[in-house]
Amino acid sequence: MAEGEKLIPINIEDEMKSAYIDYSMSVIVSRALPDVRDGLKPVHRRVLYGMHELGVRSNSAHKKSARIVGEVLGKYHPHGDTSVYDSMVRMAQEWSLRYMLIDGQGNFGSVDGDSPAAMRYTEARMRKIADDMLADIEKDTVDHQLNFDDSLQEPTVLPTRVPNLLVNGASGIAVGMATNMPPHNLSEVVDGTVAYIDNNDIEIDELITHIKAPDFPTGGVIYGYDGVKEAFHTGRGRVVMRAKANFEEVQGRECIVVTEIPFQINKADMIKKTADLINEKKIDGISMIRDESDRKGMRIVYILKRDAIPNIVLNTLFKYTALQSSFSVNNIALVNGRPEMLNLKDMIYHFVEHRHEVVVRRTKFELKKAEDRAHILEGLIIASDNIDEVIAIIRGSANADEARENLMERFKLSEIQARAIVEMRLRQLTGLEQDKLRSEYDEIIKTIADLKDILEKKDRRMEIIKNELFEVKEKYGDERRSEINFAGGDLSIEDMIPDEQVVITISHAGYIKRTPLTEYKTQNRGGVGQKASSTRNEDFLEHLFVGTNHQYMLFFTQKGKCFWMRVYEIPEGSRTSKGRAIQNLINIENDDKVKAFICTQDLKDEDYVNSHYVIMATKQGTVKKTSLEQYSRPRQNGINAIGVREGDELLEAKLTTGTSQIFLGLKSGKAIRFEESKTRPMGRNASGVRGITLADDNDEVIGMVSVHNFEDEILVVSENGYGKRSSIDDYRVTNRGGKGVKTISITEKTGGLVAIKNVCDSDDLMIINKSGIAIRMSVEDLRVMGRATQGVKLINIKGDDSIAAVAKVMKDEDAVEGNDILDIEVDTEDGTAIDKEGSEE
Repeated sequence: MAEGEKLIPINIEDEMKSAYIDYSMSVIVSRALPDVRDGLKPVHRRVLYGMHELGVRSNSAHKKSARIVGEVLGKYHPHGDTSVYDSMVRMAQEWSLRYMLIDGQGNFGSVDGDSPAAMRYTEARMRKIADDMLADIEKDTVDHQLNFDDSLQEPTVLPTRVPNLLVNGASGIAVGMATNMPPHNLSEVVDGTVAYIDNNDIEIDELITHIKAPDFPTGGVIYGYDGVKEAFHTGRGRVVMRAKANFEEVQGRECIVVTEIPFQINKADMIKKTADLINEKKIDGISMIRDESDRKGMRIVYILKRDAIPNIVLNTLFKYTALQSSFSVNNIALVNGRPEMLNLKDMIYHFVEHRHEVVVRRTKFELKKAEDRAHILEGLIIASDNIDEVIAIIRGSANADEARENLMERFKLSEIQARAIVEMRLRQLTGLEQDKLRSEYDEIIKTIADLKDILEKKDRRMEIIKNELFEVKEKYGDERRSEINFAGGDLSIEDMIPDEQVVITISHAGYIKRTPLTEYKTQNRGGVGQKASSTRNEDFLEHLFVGTNHQYMLFFTQKGKCFWMRVYEIPEGSRTSKGRAIQNLINIENDDKVKAFICTQDLKDEDYVNSHYVIMATKQGTVKKTSLEQYSRPRQNGINAIGVREGDELLEAKLTTGTSQIFLGLKSGKAIRFEESKTRPMGRNASGVRGITLADDNDEVIGMVSVHNFEDEILVVSENGYGKRSSIDDYRVTNRGGKGVKTISITEKTGGLVAIKNVCDSDDLMIINKSGIAIRMSVEDLRVMGRATQGVKLINIKGDDSIAAVAKVMKDEDAVEGNDILDIEVDTEDGTAIDKEGSEE
């Protein structure tokens, strides 16, 4: 140890604490967080000031970036040259800053994440908007501090006329805190700031009418408004951003074309990750992705497979890729050197206060300058009035100092005035110049009065701030780039899917599809029918329903489970296609089968779910009623709908309003009619109560009807194609649990009963055979008969074929009998597409 030195033992824990606190304070105050007044971090401020000092303004030629970086590095910012260059580059990228501050020449990187060229190759100069951020800096408008080596002065803040923190945002990670501020539209911010100046007590909700939402440089869509509102009110919030996408047909193929992506998303990375998801089969329906972006703009084309539904593929892309991402707003900025969380009004308040201080300081500076000039002019005017005497005094003096003193003594002048007279040029002795002096003096006296008036009246200062803001808006204001989808958060993809009527068919082997109802035609009674589906070997269509795309679907399986789905999520197929296996759409067990299905309206509507019930029937004659509210919270693996006893299975489920009458039909040709109110509502796991007593062990329930319109008739169909309709009044109301009354005369010729429906003249009937042949006919072609008759032949059955399913559809008012394609209206009054059609074997 050298002489005179001594060791001081220090507790390492204390040293670490103090050193780390010093470090973190340094990062917070002079590196990572922007100042609330000019919205800049020190490095950006130094780059702009360095360029200003170099004279690389918007009206000068570009200068090499390396020259600018060297200037900033050597004078103000003693850190890595990369950090300075990267900051400068970002200020020149149109996808990074909403209003660029630097005009770059050369390769400044790309939205794909390509790095910019080295600083020795690129050139830069300030943009006009950056000039306005430095305007009046030489008029003592802001405080200066010594630079790192105390050799120069640098500004602590810029006197910006542009509310930069709001229009360009900021992001930075300090120690123990971070900031993430979104950019906004300059025109909107100016309007909002002016509204605040006019009324300092303005509410944030009123400010939001001016500054509607963030406005990102890359455009896109702000999806949902709750997060935006929260961020404006509290300074924190989550803004969901979506790409702007539309559907196009390119060379006969459906395509999704993306023209704008969310802010801060790397386009190349996003495309690569999407391709990986497609390869991993996480995203289905896309056959190829092409990036067709060029200098005219962005264009990413997703080419779809032939059977893909564009809306659903787009929804999947939003869900799994960066086409939808969120911006977590966290408005932390430095206020008087301390980090603070700021809401929208706070940021505007601090900007206006800063501008107010700048205007005051600028006015004081200009006033002092004007008063100094007026003082000199007074002396010059005295001299020109007594010019002969002045010349004599100067000529008679030995030197300039003596001349000055003599003048001061003779005319009672100040030293500054005397010096100005001594240095006066001979040409100022001309009459014209003397007039000029006087008019300049008069002007300057007016200016002084005006500047004093400004300093006295706050209203005038605020008017100046407003006018300068309007100038900024005039020069740089533009249209919004980001659209706002106000309903966003609550909207889902069905808003892009037409709410048309569809036929949903499920085959015996569990294949499902939906087909637009318009694909089916009407025929007269006794026709042969047309091919409805090409099923797999020994498979046949077992269920046929009619619904609309936007409805919710509840699937009930024979084991008593309930699954939840939207109709538009069912894959679309033509009338003759096979469809997709239900197992691939819902998590159903291998030995279970979907038996019943309900279309409901919005399950999130409390009044709706609490006023509707689900009535279920099993093959063994059990019935059960449960409130629809219990089915409004879906689970991936389904929920229990009914406790099914051994040897029994769920057959049917209907949606009712609690005031219907229930019909149960038996294979043996019997039917029972009872009031729905006879079954009390039960929980989801209950097994239910007896609805009908079976005739023998071979008998079973084949269908259930819930009737609320008593002008309907009851239609029954047997497996060999016989059917009829009878009046509801033919069936007397009994208690549940009875044996029922005869509904059709069952013989070997008719075969057992397969379907029971409630119908009226305006209905059409759709019958499908196990071989896949479908016929559609008008119910009014069937005459009303007594309930004990055998009925008439509805469809010609060939060979061993038999009827698989019967459903009814609503007829269009203008329907023409024959082979015209029908558009039908679906009765959704009670929330079901047709709550009377269902699934029978």
